Amino acid sequence: MVEVTNENAKRVMVIVAHPDDADFMASGTLAKWARQGSEVYYVLCTSGDKGTSDPDIKPEDLAVIREKEQRAAAAVVGAKDVVFLRYPDGMLQNTIDLRKDIVRQIRRFKPDVILCQDPTNRYSDGYINHPDHRAAGDAALDAVFPSARDYHMFPELVTEEGLLPHKTPEIYLGAQGTNATVWVDIADTIDVKVAALREHKSQVGEDQERLESMEKRIKERSAEVGAAHALSYAESFKYIHLR
Repeated sequence: MVEVTNENAKRVMVIVAHPDDADFMASGTLAKWARQGSEVYYVLCTSGDKGTSDPDIKPEDLAVIREKEQRAAAAVVGAKDVVFLRYPDGMLQNTIDLRKDIVRQIRRFKPDVILCQDPTNRYSDGYINHPDHRAAGDAALDAVFPSARDYHMFPELVTEEGLLPHKTPEIYLGAQGTNATVWVDIADTIDVKVAALREHKSQVGEDQERLESMEKRIKERSAEVGAAHALSYAESFKYIHLR
């Protein structure tokens, strides 16, 4: 079992497709590291403007709502900043433009650790992974290696914006089941995770019964993840250490 400590995680960046993705995937871990003194940064590829079944809500209005919700959730976690790249929800692709925009944030904040979605996760029984999740994961990994590291990739970021290359040595991909290699103990921050998710009101609702049901599911799932490693609550990841 591997877990970063404050010594090698001064700055942590989570890169995901939509508002609430980071909080479902890793907010217990992010809150734990923030408590240990890490600076935590969120990078959102989209603003979740398609995330509703209500035909009367305009995407541009929903984007404003969901950005506000994500900022509130990140504040609960203890994050220092939230960046929205504002690509269209539901149509995200691993383009050179998206990669460059992610590289810009990596070179700007210089994270020691990056958490992102697993682009190889396509489906399981009863579940198909959102294509935006896969695109965001692919773009994040391609930005980490080699683009953020190499001087001659996007040289205009150096010459025009003063953003020098940066190498991030540790990557955590959101993972479950047999794909996971790291389990982070979030017993002390499980309630922070629930509180952060409650801020995404457009997605989880405000009805007390519904919120209690969500909390129960989150805690049951986190308990299942931790059970095999004698942890009361855990989040799991695929860990990559770049040499």
